[in-house]
Amino acid sequence: MSELSDKEILDLFNSNPNYAFNLLVNKFQKQIYWHVRRIVIDHDDANDVVQNTFIKIWRNISDFRNESKLYTWIYRIATNESITFLKQKRSLFFIPLINVEKELSNKIDDTHFFSGDEIQKKLQKAILCLPQKQRIVFNMKYYDNMKYEDMEEILGTSIGALKASYHIAVKKIEKYLTEH
Repeated sequence: MSELSDKEILDLFNSNPNYAFNLLVNKFQKQIYWHVRRIVIDHDDANDVVQNTFIKIWRNISDFRNESKLYTWIYRIATNESITFLKQKRSLFFIPLINVEKELSNKIDDTHFFSGDEIQKKLQKAILCLPQKQRIVFNMKYYDNMKYEDMEEILGTSIGALKASYHIAVKKIEKYLTEH
């Protein structure tokens, strides 16, 4: 069976919601996993956040009104779930966000789930030095090759601000890479 369009999947929710949801998960799971993984770093944490994301999608799919693209709606949920997860992690351990990023940076070296070479590890550490919003914008543009218009929909930020965030993030990463 060829891959169904978003509209076809959404239409299936009326007649066969379980099948439609399975199709939706199969279509978006890998993209969403890597989007979340670049935010929370840890494989197990990413799996938890992805699971929470799809639970939220299941519960709210009937509220989706086609005012945005399905994938931007899903990305928005995944991004918000990732941010919420990091906030909960910070408050659970009563640590400032900067220390959460330091812990995540250490996981890049320690984890057997990160198979990148030294250059990739260095890039990931540089990205983790960015403020959260710049990090998310950089990841969406650099890794997902996402259009600013779609990011605007997902993050609720103007295109000009997104372009500025990306530009500043690139400069900070370049500086980090030359200094380390």
